[in-house]
Amino acid sequence: MKLFQHSLSLFIVLSLFSLNAVLAAEITSDITLSPQTKTCIGCHSNVTPGIVQDWLTSRHARTLPGEALKKLSLEKRISADTLPEGLRKYVVGCYECHSRNVDNHKDTFTHMGHRLQVVVSPNDCKTCHPVEADQFSGSKKYYAYKNLMENPVYLTLVNTSTGLKRFDNGKILTEKPSDATLHETCLGCHGTMLLVKGMKTVATKMGDIEVPDITSWPNQGVGRLNPDGSLGACTACHPRHGFSIEVARKPYTCSQCHHEPDVPAWNVYEESKHGNIYSSKGKDWNFNAVPWKVGEDMKAPTCATCHNSLLVSPSGTVLAERTHNFGARLWVRLFGLIYSHPQPKLGDTTVIKNKDGLPLPVTFTGEPAADYLIDASEQERRLAVMSGVCYGCHGTNWTNGHFVKLGNTLKETNAMTVSTTQLLVRAWDKGLADKTNPFDESIEQMWVRQWLFYSNSIRYASAMTGAPDYTSFKNGWWDLTENLQKLLETIEFKKEVYESD
Repeated sequence: MKLFQHSLSLFIVLSLFSLNAVLAAEITSDITLSPQTKTCIGCHSNVTPGIVQDWLTSRHARTLPGEALKKLSLEKRISADTLPEGLRKYVVGCYECHSRNVDNHKDTFTHMGHRLQVVVSPNDCKTCHPVEADQFSGSKKYYAYKNLMENPVYLTLVNTSTGLKRFDNGKILTEKPSDATLHETCLGCHGTMLLVKGMKTVATKMGDIEVPDITSWPNQGVGRLNPDGSLGACTACHPRHGFSIEVARKPYTCSQCHHEPDVPAWNVYEESKHGNIYSSKGKDWNFNAVPWKVGEDMKAPTCATCHNSLLVSPSGTVLAERTHNFGARLWVRLFGLIYSHPQPKLGDTTVIKNKDGLPLPVTFTGEPAADYLIDASEQERRLAVMSGVCYGCHGTNWTNGHFVKLGNTLKETNAMTVSTTQLLVRAWDKGLADKTNPFDESIEQMWVRQWLFYSNSIRYASAMTGAPDYTSFKNGWWDLTENLQKLLETIEFKKEVYESD
């Protein structure tokens, strides 16, 4: 009986395989596929049909890399000068990505007679997109995991915020957060460390298969540590398996991580004049054009417009070169710990050390760690690049006026943080809080809210041209002022209790 059931199951599987192989052949009949990718699609049309259909809509499925090399410079979406012969004559399919550097991948396994890797990393994408990969490798996003987990100050904030809490002998004790908690919280955006523990058996529609057992998987955090030793995940912005430039250019993608209260870029954009125009008219814009023509392909900027896209005027004049270092056009860092400050010179911010001896870009009193931050001339150069983006639609007086307002906002929010920090130091000096961990007591957490939530909200709203609710009453100046007053009153109250005891 068991033999009969096994034979019947095998017959059904083989029938499904044959049927889907026929369907796959029909839907890919006009595509130049490699023999290996044909094998992949034969099974995966049944096992993961959504992935196959998504890939079929992609430019990868419709374009021969060899032909892409022939396009004019501004129109090219591929930055390699030459390609391996095997990549020139076939579209970029399953095999072309998942077999790219199998000798360097610890997640490589043999499947259907082919050596494949599970994770496709930026180092694999680099075969066709070397310029983009190199630019990305200099960014803070590339080092997002390292910058968070290897900075003892940031890591203390993470562990204090997310670990389980227990009440014991009148005290709240924090346990180190589990890997599962970290992967669903901070590392969901920053990226996890993917380690291969060995092999495991997974049940699929086609039967049991042996696959690499990868810890912290799945994850698409932008600074992920991959099994080939590389950092980053292109799929954080270009979701697999469509790898759409349209998706990457739309602000919803950035909203996955850049959300209130700490990084309210999406919320501010949605409320801004630019966001209003996008919400109203964006459905009519051309998000697939390369280069992207200002005023023709789109009528107002999205995140990608300002931060990384190749922009030209309707006549073809380049307004901004493409970059995958998302801080390359930024002269100032709005999101700073603890103050806004000039952008760091390197994407790897773990090398920074300020005069307090801490791995932070500023001291507690607001003095920048100048040796690790870009100088005034580099700030001016980057501001000129960003202004050039604005000039695509706005006049000089309007643009200059906007950046003057932003400069004033940065100055004043930093000053408010100084006032709050002075109160915190006062509490520490009087023994009203223990500065061993600067994030675990109510007084300290009020201080954190001051710069992490409220100052950031005001700065982002000012930078992104018009979201007055976020500068005023929605995590804005009202909260900044109220929080400062509450902090003062809390300190004074604790002081009275402490002295009376």
